[in-house]
Amino acid sequence: MTKRPLYILAYDIADPGRLHRVHHAVKAYSTGGQKSVHECFLGPSEQSALWGELIRLIDGQVDSVLMIRLDPRTGTHTLGLGVKPRDEPFFYIG
Repeated sequence: MTKRPLYILAYDIADPGRLHRVHHAVKAYSTGGQKSVHECFLGPSEQSALWGELIRLIDGQVDSVLMIRLDPRTGTHTLGLGVKPRDEPFFYIG
């Protein structure tokens, strides 16, 4: 099985209603996170689907979304109560 790349996805959404919708969309793909920053293991089709949904949900004039693909050679380090994200063999989106 090929591992999906790990992304950090962060967003700043100006409107509370849009914020709720964006948060809900991102949580469907997220393995963990804090408020507006999430860890997501995304294959190419998952990344495309999530990005397309976010483009539809945000107001590009006042909102921002940042998706960063992490280099798998560096490993993941956490501090405090952080839990290292895991790439499960499957992910249910319901």
